[in-house]
Amino acid sequence: MPDSGFFNSAVYSFVVIPLFIATARVADVSLGSLRIIFLARGQRLASLLGFFEVLIWLLAIRQIMQNLDNPVTYLAYAAGFAAGNLIGIALEEKLAVGTQIVRVITNKDVSQMIERLHERGYGVTCVDAKGVTGQVQMVYSIIRRKDLPEVQRIIAECCPKAFLSVEQIRSASEGIFPPELGRRRWSVPSLGFRQSRK
Repeated sequence: MPDSGFFNSAVYSFVVIPLFIATARVADVSLGSLRIIFLARGQRLASLLGFFEVLIWLLAIRQIMQNLDNPVTYLAYAAGFAAGNLIGIALEEKLAVGTQIVRVITNKDVSQMIERLHERGYGVTCVDAKGVTGQVQMVYSIIRRKDLPEVQRIIAECCPKAFLSVEQIRSASEGIFPPELGRRRWSVPSLGFRQSRK
């Protein structure tokens, strides 16, 4: 039969099988990268991604075990792993999943910065503090990760020399967000403050 001849051919052994293995590795490693991200944030989607990740990996390793005398499959396996990591990073950056807290510390006037953040729909908390060089103001805002570039731009334009730190958080309680998530509620008692537009 023609089919059996193809399956025994060099093209199948050195092209089709390695290509399948590489593709499977790209898929399962990409899913693995996303799974770790969702797992760290306590999202249940991680379990579903884990199911498909392991299933695809089993299909790839099965082909490796059936073709131990074919060195091209080893190269395909390694190449797929490397490419999968790159794609996983790209997907994570593209999705920009999660919530972050932005902290700004400066001894300059922050009224313009707060006003512009309010105009864009961000909640802001401002408190007086004392630093090494004297009195400073600390500005907090809880934002979606995908909004970070815009927030950084506003801060840089209004307070170019301010100290800025960004930290990943799992959730926020009673916050004010831009219109898309303005009514979404989060729950994490550890934050201990409420964002305000006042």
